[in-house]
Amino acid sequence: MGGPRGAGWVAAGLLLGAGACYCIYRLTRGRRRGDRELGMRPSKSAEDLTDGSYDDVLNAAQLQKLLYLLESTEDPVIIERALITLGNNAAFSVNQAIIRELGGIPIVGNKINHSNQSIKEKALNALNNLSVNVENQIKIKIYINQVCEDVFSGPLNSAVQLAGLRLLTNMTVTNDHQHMLHNYITDLFQVLLTGNGNTKVDSSFLSLYDSHVAKEILLRVLTLFQNINNCLKIEGHLAVQPTFTEGSLFFLLHGEECAQKIKALVDHHDAEEAVTITAYMQRI
Repeated sequence: MGGPRGAGWVAAGLLLGAGACYCIYRLTRGRRRGDRELGMRPSKSAEDLTDGSYDDVLNAAQLQKLLYLLESTEDPVIIERALITLGNNAAFSVNQAIIRELGGIPIVGNKINHSNQSIKEKALNALNNLSVNVENQIKIKIYINQVCEDVFSGPLNSAVQLAGLRLLTNMTVTNDHQHMLHNYITDLFQVLLTGNGNTKVDSSFLSLYDSHVAKEILLRVLTLFQNINNCLKIEGHLAVQPTFTEGSLFFLLHGEECAQKIKALVDHHDAEEAVTITAYMQRI
């Protein structure tokens, strides 16, 4: 196994230790700048959206105010609260698209440079939720090298390191960006060898392969499973039965327990769900 392809799928496997996460309002960044030129300023209501008492999912206009507030303020307390609010709202697929259309990804991405480690962590968490959207990944990928540098040069098991690993995990579920990690394989091994339980693969990972898990999450872990299988086939490793170290991600995914869980999903009592899963596995 050689070159970036081999390194890429190894990186994807290692990163699993970090975590196993209205209408679309199309508004260009130019329009948003135009609003600013017309005298738009963050109203008090923009700060109110970050105080933790506003439980509703934000709409496009509120997200726009929040992004402007995040971009214009220097107050670390407000920045952190705004990032938490954005991150929570980015967990909803419709808002992932809206935030991208509002030009929010670079606004959030710039905060990973902040000297305040708590702000850096919240920015990584927000990018992690945004990265579930494939179109967003195209814009987020420019931060991968910096995230890697921060993750592997920072304190072991820190909140920033774990947040960065979660983001890298999401960015490498498919083959599109795995090659960007091939220079960091040694660092990934080092983190897994020396990190605490939060950074290691645990057998409880297999609990995600269950019909009771939310469909969006289930389809993502099935994508990972099939992606690793495809990489092994490409590299010729499935011509003979490979031997994997007990406790590794590959051992878990190619063990009897995982095979039984996959079969149970295909044979699910909910016929519609079973058809969806079977069709999805065939497509990927």
